[in-house]
Order: sequence, then structure tokens, then C-alpha cells
Amino acid sequence: MAVPSRSVGVQDFLEGSREKGALLLDARSPGEFAEAHIPGAVSFPLFDDAERAEVGTMYKQEGREMAVERGLEFIGPRMADMVRSAKALFAEQPDRRPIHMYCWRGGMRSGSLSWLLRTAGMPVVLLEGGYKAYKQTLPALMGQEWPLVRVGGYTGSAKTAVLQALAEAGEQTVDLEGLARHFGSAFGNLNRHDQPTSEHFRNLLAECLVGLDPTRRIWVENESRKIGKVHVPEPFYKRMIACPALEMLRSTQDRVDHLVGMYGAYDTALLHQAFEAIRSELGGAETTEALAALQQDDLATAARIALDYYDRTYEHGLQKRAGDNRYPVEAQGLPFSECAQRLMDAADRMGL
Repeated sequence: MAVPSRSVGVQDFLEGSREKGALLLDARSPGEFAEAHIPGAVSFPLFDDAERAEVGTMYKQEGREMAVERGLEFIGPRMADMVRSAKALFAEQPDRRPIHMYCWRGGMRSGSLSWLLRTAGMPVVLLEGGYKAYKQTLPALMGQEWPLVRVGGYTGSAKTAVLQALAEAGEQTVDLEGLARHFGSAFGNLNRHDQPTSEHFRNLLAECLVGLDPTRRIWVENESRKIGKVHVPEPFYKRMIACPALEMLRSTQDRVDHLVGMYGAYDTALLHQAFEAIRSELGGAETTEALAALQQDDLATAARIALDYYDRTYEHGLQKRAGDNRYPVEAQGLPFSECAQRLMDAADRMGL
């Protein structure tokens, strides 16, 4: 006899899936999962991408019964393997809480897999409305009046490192660049690792936000709308720029030293490519000078040339956002922990 199942709304589903020992399975196709999924989910597709397309087309053209029959032809031969795979994943969870599962609309795919796993003795909780219902909850979350405080500063001010120091000091932080897997410039992803899609970035941001106390300040790096190829959700971006920015004042030497520390271990060829990517904006003579400095292992000179360009870009951005509520915080020559302390002291004085 099959183990009973139940379906729950988004909030209860997410709370249950975050409990220790809960296995979260995404029954959608691999392509859907790669585009975006609920953070923490494991891809456990009922159909592959081609099968999903064929069954979906048949459903529209020939009706539900024919689509179901075609779906059974696909999954019938591999049902035993799917059960074994699910049992192995379930056994890895020390507390063996019910499996939490979803598909796109909470319909046939998750329902069919739920029946199969329950028949094999595994408890399953389904998400009412599926991933679509989850997505519909996110705009309101993104647009909440989060008590954000932006960490500002020119390129090379070590904003990410200071954000980490704030977290180590017990402050609440959101690392947007970490979630986006990009430092936000031509030099921001030299290793060319994959970034999440903008949709999945939003999901990751949502997961981060729900773990924070909305009555306490939350530090976030002052970002533009786009980090690499990833777009910051517009409601969150609007909230972010409406909140105060504490602008760290760092010396040019501070900034050069930080960039040399960040990029000194990279292959010179990667840095060469990054300078070539901004040649038209940086200028031909400046690019040639920077590349010559790289050839001589003079990363400091190359960093200063890059800073001249990024400083102009930053100042142009400031002019476009006239009236932005920014407040300078002196931080020249200080270690990251002391920069963080200066920011916290300033925020306390401002009542943030």
C-alpha cells in the first residue's frame, strides 16, 4: 500500500524543505531545472527535455489520454531505476523527513512521481501550484521595505571584503556579487565560470532574504542593475537605491594594493583579455601601456590605469543619480575589519 501524501502551500512547503534531513526534488526537465529552480533542489526529472516537448505537444494536439499513454511509454522501462535513485537520495538524509517535490504547476509530473515513490514506501509532500506558484510569491518579497544600507566606494575599495568583515562582526549582509558569481566589471569573471540566470539569481537572493531579520539593518554592496550578465530584480534594486549608501573613502594606494592582491595570482593572458575588452572605453594608448605593464609583471601600474577608467565610469554613474543619499566614511589605510567598524559606527550615529 502506498504511503499517504499531502499537498501544501508555498510557505509551508519551503519551511518543510529547509528542515534538516528534508530532500527537495524537482520533477521538471533538466532544461527547466538549469534555467532556475528552488535553491537546494535536486534535479529528478520525470522526462528529459525532448520527452517533455513531445508529451506536451501531444497533450495540446491529441488530448490528455494520448499524452499520458506516451508518457507511460517513456517512464515505464525506467521506473525501477527511478525508485532506486530516490531511495539512495532519501537514505543520505540522516533524519529521513518527507521528500518535498514539485513540478511546473503541481500537476501530472510531480503527482506521478509522488505516486511511484509513495508506492515504494517513501513519504512525499507536494507543492500546490508547483514552481509557478513559488515564482508568484517572489515579487512581493523582492519589493519589501528591507532596511538596507549600501556599502559604497570606488572600484578597488574592497567592498566585498569589507562586507565579509561586517558579516564576521555579526551584521546581516547580502553578497550580491557572490550570488551572481561575478565581481561586476570586465575583470569580474576572469575564469569564465557559469553565472546563474537572472531568474535563478532572484531565487538565490530570495533564499538569502528569508533568512534575515527584517527589523535589523542589512548591508549590501552598492551595485548597478546588472552584475555581469545577471540582472538584479527591479523591485529589490529600487529598494536598494532608495536606502542610504555609506561611501568608503579609500586612498588610491589602498585600492591598487587590493587589486594587486585580488588579481596577482591570475594568468596574465586572462588580464590581457580583460583589458582588450575595455580598449575602446579605456583608450588605445592607455590599453597599450597597461598591456606593456602586464608583460613586465608590473600589475600595480596596470591597476592604476584600470582605475582611471573605472573612476570615470563611477563618477558618471554618480552624476546620473543626483540626489542619491550618500554619506562619506573615512577609511584610508585601514584593514578590512576596521573599515567595517567605521561603517557600523557611522550607521549607528545615523540611526540605521
